[in-house]
Amino acid sequence: VQLQASGGGLVQAGGSLKLSCAISGSSFSRFGATWYRQAPGSLREWVAGLTVGGATNYVDSVKGRFAISRDNAGNTVYLQMNRLKPEDSAVYYCKHQRGARVYWGQGTQVTVSS
Repeated sequence: VQLQASGGGLVQAGGSLKLSCAISGSSFSRFGATWYRQAPGSLREWVAGLTVGGATNYVDSVKGRFAISRDNAGNTVYLQMNRLKPEDSAVYYCKHQRGARVYWGQGTQVTVSS
């Protein structure tokens, strides 16, 4: 199983970015997906989750601004990030779990300037 994250970049506060995470060797439709982020000097933080059934959950700090989704084939999961704030700056990682096995993407940097 491999995950490839992309879509990060530099954006001004209030702007938007859409992250993508493509999976090979498994499916987000069968096992779900989550996004995490890690800022310098901080622990990795759970940001959003998408279940097999399509239910979504978010950390309070991004509720109403971020949206997690996947394509119909279950090959790609997205994180739409709107009204970005400087405190959203971090490396964003997608995660996929199949039973006890956990897979991480390589991370994509998001930098929000004030």
